[in-house]
Parts: sequence; C-alpha cells; structure tokens
Amino acid sequence: MSTSADVVVVGSGIVGLGTADAAARLGLSVIVVDRTAGPIGATVRNFGHLCIGAQTGTAREFADAGREHWLRLSADAGFWLRASGTLVAAREDDELDLLARAAEDGGIRMLEADEMLERTPLRPGVAVGGALVEPDLQTHPREAAAAIVRHLAERGVEFRFRTAVTGVRSGVVETTRGPITAGRIVVAVNHDIDQLLPELAERVGIERCALDMMRVATDLPKPLDAPLLTGWSLVRYGRFGALAEASAVRTRLHGERPDLAALDLNQMYTQLPDGSLIIGDSHAKAVQPGPFQPEAAFEAFLDEARALFAVDRLRVLERWQGVYATGPDEFLIEETEPGVHVIAATTGIGMTCGFGLAEHTIRHAFDRARQPAQGGIS
Repeated sequence: MSTSADVVVVGSGIVGLGTADAAARLGLSVIVVDRTAGPIGATVRNFGHLCIGAQTGTAREFADAGREHWLRLSADAGFWLRASGTLVAAREDDELDLLARAAEDGGIRMLEADEMLERTPLRPGVAVGGALVEPDLQTHPREAAAAIVRHLAERGVEFRFRTAVTGVRSGVVETTRGPITAGRIVVAVNHDIDQLLPELAERVGIERCALDMMRVATDLPKPLDAPLLTGWSLVRYGRFGALAEASAVRTRLHGERPDLAALDLNQMYTQLPDGSLIIGDSHAKAVQPGPFQPEAAFEAFLDEARALFAVDRLRVLERWQGVYATGPDEFLIEETEPGVHVIAATTGIGMTCGFGLAEHTIRHAFDRARQPAQGGIS
C-alpha cells in the first residue's frame, strides 16, 4: 500500500468520490480512506434524484457542473442514469401558481392536468396541473456508488477501506493502518465531521438530519418515468421555497395536515429499474438522532402514496434511516490549516451538488497552491 499521495481523501461518499475523480483527472495520485467497507451513508440511502433545476445560487452552480460529471461517469463506469427531468404534481391552485412563478426563470415546463395523467400513474382528479423540471437526472444510488468506486480503482485511485482516520494535519493523515503523507487532504465525511473535527462542527453548527424512507413493490398502472415531487417538496427546495408564492402553499399544507408537517415531510417518489418505488421522507435534526423509527411515519408514507396513485398494492420491501449533515448554510467549505480542506453539502443535496463541490475544491486547492499568497478556499 502506498504511504503517500498528491491527494488523500477522507470519506468515500459521493463528495469524496467526486474529489478523487477530479484529482485523478488532473493526473494526481489519490488515496481514499474510509472506515467502512464501502459507501454506506447518505450516498446510498437516498432517492437517486439529482434535483438540479430546483437549486439556486452556489448550489445551482455546483449542480450544473455536477450534471456533466454524472453523465460522463455513467457512461464510463457503466451504471444506470436517465435524463428524466423531474415531474411535479400540483394538487391545488396555489401550488400551480408557485410552479408558474418559478418557471419564469426557464428550465421548467408547465403541464396541464391531462398531461400529468398521461405521464404518471396519478389518480384522476388528484392534480390540477404540474410541471417538468427539465435539467434533472435520476440514478440508482446503490449501484452508482459501487460502480464509481470500481471505475476509479481501475484508473489508479487507491482505496483504503476498513481504515479509520484518527487525525489530520497539514501534510499528514493519521490512520489505524499508519500515517499517509499528502500534498493536499480533503475531508469529506459528511455528518461524521464531529467525529474527526469536533471543534469545527460545533463552531459552524453542523448536526445530523435523520430521515425515514422505504421501498415498496407496487402495481402502478404505468411506469413513473421521472422522480415525482409534490407541494411538500416545493416548500423545501431553494428555487421554489424562497418565492413569495411559497408562503401560501406552506401555510395551507401545515394547516390542513399538521401531522405531516410534524414529520417535516418531503413527499416524493422515484421508481427504480426493477419497478420498485422509493417513497418518503421525514426529517428530524439533532446532534445525534435516535435510531428508533416511529411506525407512524411509514404509515403516513403509505397512506399518502395510496391517495396519490391509482394503485391497490403497496408491499414494503425495505425500510431505512438516512442521515446527512445539516447546518445553517448549504455547504461547508473550509481550509482548516494549510492544505487541509473540509467540505460537505449540509442541506441534503450531496448527490445533486457533490461533484460540483468536489471539482471546485480540487481546482481551487491546486490553483492556490501555485499562488500561496492568495490564501485558502473561500
């Protein structure tokens, strides 16, 4: 095993893999270190929804950049990805108004109620209309992560799995299998940042967001050929939730269904190539959320799915708890000491923005290494 590399990446989630990919494309030697046997965190516990068109500001910049990397890697590494866009079902006029306002900036195509019925297995009369968010992609997160690891390993990236990192400082990563010297270090451990750099986590307010999710077998009358969002989703995503029209939607939803509001619901759906449906999800924030998942959340997911879709059978195949880093800002980007870069998506958009964030970090790290007087990444 190598004892040094140009770049040592701590963490093999999507941000860590994106960092390894960006560094390898620059011709740099790369070692990825992870305490687990492979990606098992937020990278594989999500919808596989790359919600590019729902972002704004820096998140949109990272998402747009990441989109090209997703398309490239799916071809090179051989995993399933589709340029599906994202469908949004508007069940009330205020949701339709919110979509129409967001569509003024482009990239969103409004759909009539009959078009939504043609494209989705919704129950007749459920939607008054909807929209297609055109830039979005969908993948199978479990298969994609494993394929990217294999692809990067074939390109010469060294993976040091089942190896815990016990400390990082300029030029050195201390691990349970010995030290590794590094030109640059990128810490991409998402919600576990407080396990390695607790003072940083406390200073910037990073904690964990736990979410309940499930996968079901179903008898949908037609395939769901794109991720499907609802009004509960719209009030969460930056492009929609920041608009004035979102206030009316949020007030109505919370007033009509305080039980779902208490779950901090993002009611959305993706269908995998095997026909199974991922549904969810709830959100609960804490420094260390409890592992116990109330059955009421899963019952609510199933009830809402039955109300939305023309379906008779929903057989639960899997339930799981997802966890991701959450904080006051969308991203954590810090150079804690020279050559030690700590990065994370801190609003649950790691799959969407992770590759763009990683590319930004590597490019700026090495640009600024050549121009040390300019300081660290901002």
